[in-house]
Amino acid sequence: MTNLFKQKRFFLFFLYVLSTVGLYAQTQKAPAYPLIMHDPYVSIWSFTDELNASATKHWTGTDQSLTGYAKIDGKIYRFMGSELKTFDKVIPTTEEGTYASLYTEKKPTGNWTDLNYHPQGWKSGKGNYGDKAYKANTSWTSDNLWVRREFSLSDNNIKGLHLKIDYDDNIEVYLNGTKVHAHQGWVDKYIYIPIKDASSILKKGRNVLAVHIKNTAGGQHLDFGLVKEKENALLANIANAVQKNLSLKATQTEYNFICGPVNLTVTFSSPLIINDLDLLARPVSYITFHTKSNDGKAHKVEILFNASSNLAVNTPSQEVTANKYATKNLSVLKAGTVEQPVLQKKGDDLRIDWGYLHVAAPANVSTSQFIATSENDVLSIFTKAKKTDALSKQNGRQLSLATVLNLGNAKSATEKILIGYDDIWSIQYFGENLRPWWNKDNKTTIETQLEAANTDYAATMKKCNDLDARIYNDAFKAGGLKYARLCEMVYRQVMAAHKLVESPQGQLLWLSKENFSNGCINTVDLTYPSAPLYLVYNPELVKGMMNGIFYYSESGKWAKPFAAHDIGTYPIANGQVYGEDMPVEESGNMVILAAAIAKVEGNAKYAEKHWHTLTTWTDYLVKEGFDPANQLCTDDFAGHMARNANLSLKAIMAIEGYAMLAKMLGKNEVYNKYHNIAKSMVPEWMKLADDGDHYTLAFEKKGTWSQKYNMVWDRVLDFNIFPKSVAEKEMKFYLQHQNKFGLPLDSRRTYTKSDWIIWTACLTGDLNHFKALTDPVYVFATQTPDRKPFGDWHETTDGRKEGFQARSVLGAYWMKVLDLKLNR
Repeated sequence: MTNLFKQKRFFLFFLYVLSTVGLYAQTQKAPAYPLIMHDPYVSIWSFTDELNASATKHWTGTDQSLTGYAKIDGKIYRFMGSELKTFDKVIPTTEEGTYASLYTEKKPTGNWTDLNYHPQGWKSGKGNYGDKAYKANTSWTSDNLWVRREFSLSDNNIKGLHLKIDYDDNIEVYLNGTKVHAHQGWVDKYIYIPIKDASSILKKGRNVLAVHIKNTAGGQHLDFGLVKEKENALLANIANAVQKNLSLKATQTEYNFICGPVNLTVTFSSPLIINDLDLLARPVSYITFHTKSNDGKAHKVEILFNASSNLAVNTPSQEVTANKYATKNLSVLKAGTVEQPVLQKKGDDLRIDWGYLHVAAPANVSTSQFIATSENDVLSIFTKAKKTDALSKQNGRQLSLATVLNLGNAKSATEKILIGYDDIWSIQYFGENLRPWWNKDNKTTIETQLEAANTDYAATMKKCNDLDARIYNDAFKAGGLKYARLCEMVYRQVMAAHKLVESPQGQLLWLSKENFSNGCINTVDLTYPSAPLYLVYNPELVKGMMNGIFYYSESGKWAKPFAAHDIGTYPIANGQVYGEDMPVEESGNMVILAAAIAKVEGNAKYAEKHWHTLTTWTDYLVKEGFDPANQLCTDDFAGHMARNANLSLKAIMAIEGYAMLAKMLGKNEVYNKYHNIAKSMVPEWMKLADDGDHYTLAFEKKGTWSQKYNMVWDRVLDFNIFPKSVAEKEMKFYLQHQNKFGLPLDSRRTYTKSDWIIWTACLTGDLNHFKALTDPVYVFATQTPDRKPFGDWHETTDGRKEGFQARSVLGAYWMKVLDLKLNR
């Protein structure tokens, strides 16, 4: 190793260390902040810059509350979670009971929202309303529904009145004729809408809630009631800890607080170590608490950590059972649903409701754990405001799993909590249920995993720190500071959008979920963009995303001459569910990635195993790929298109990739045949797509343009079958058509996909071009008004998230690192 290279590595490490201690960069910003990350079901985030400004949430946006309090010399500071709100029923939703109402599916005449309106011809119904999928008490399958629900009150002076409602789709709600809520769209879970001036709207005696709901597409349902917010006197004596800094690394999120005379550091670590499959699969994360006096004196410190049993349910109405027990070195709280509907639900906006959450802490005299029916009871115990029975076993809803760490009277102290989840069965794969990778042989237990995580804490944290430094340094070297920050920001999101299992055939499966897209499992056009991260650090995981698709074809379960789109809806992988094929898209994706694996590994052994299938797909691309018929591509949200120039590029790249594989396998005649086919397509593509200073969105469709991100493989895999002038001309055009938050995907709209921007930015290999296109993505990441897990589809004019969030496709961001790895 040369001295110059050593100096470069030292300089990069020095910058990383400075950024870690906060000297090199100010508090980091992100759309949301990963906390506990395992897989698509165990994925907990903070949606606000301050950890104590909001409830922690599942990536779908549903509350999965983790709260934290520090007691310093008797004074309590909240450092995690928002002010707790609880509600009492005024009139029930079906979550609390049943209710009678009147309804009609024909537009009523007159002022139907008025209290004194006399409905004629309305039917009697029992709430809730909806289609068969919603299991409603009263069927509603038409386009419109009007509902009136009368109720009586003895006192109209109700403080903190809220509308509690769950609906799909467009809605208007009136209380005694006054509109109290209106929204275009659906929510699919209960939301709480405060009703202003409720006492002036409500009346003693008769009142009426009137609702009009319109179904526009998909499912439909309606459930509604009224609740009032409980007053909580305990909160008056609790102060907010002052958050001073936030550090976001690949595997860790660290917060720094001031709690009066004590500084508190809280670090969330999920050891998603990409090149250590056993550690990657271990379903345990850490929360580490470190305190240090800021006035030079010793202080008595206790930490209260509370986890809601909602981490183990799909909806808060599900009943759970919780208990306390001990292992050799740990005290453990365990919670899960009473029902345990293992692998009985599939879809997008869902949370796991089988298996068991575990909260563990070192078993010593300084640790106490208990179960309570509410967080209010937990705080009562912690503050000694009142005596409450602390239980070691409890059934109910929304239970609180409380852990108190007594850090003693000292100038500094450190302790940790372990969060584990045992899902028991993870995936159904072509009719057979699969256990998680960590227990694939059914020879271990979650207790063994928790004990190992506790014992290995120091070694595991070193692996986290080493990987954090490597992710940052590799990205910094490839594309600079902002690019490195983007990679740090999305690493855990990409990793936790997959589940690691082993197939019955003994193959590794790394199965993605289409988060807030359609819920598909192992979607090929998610595998394709996410692959660069894994090609850089662990190609076995790319194979794990491809094995299921190969098996689907090679087993005869999928008989078409092109690759499938998916193998099911997460977590049920029994075959394609997407309503329409993407033949050129998915076949091109699979062949290109097989070539990329061979390039990274220096051999084509993986491709050789699937040579017949790859040949079938490539021959399809030769026949149908160059001038694609009207069909969808991965940008399916933009609609169908014929003669898609970028999709044609994918076919050309795949055919050349197949030729490269043939050459690596010594199949020289095959190489010559397919290389010549791909090469002959290049001038024809340039002719059909030419539009003067750029190339078109679709062949011969003048005045259009698009990002030609699929051409990136010509450079990265060293094909070099296109003249460099093609990429140069496109890049020059792109640089003239950017908006504040990025380069639009194409000329049809101003929205974009940031994964494709990163690929497009790599087309010329020029670092200035790369930064010019990717810096606006960093602007989006740090300035978007939408505070949710990172969305890959956003509007370039105002930074709004269009759709999708917490998806795996942002593994695409590592394309620049892959380029540097292969083309130093």
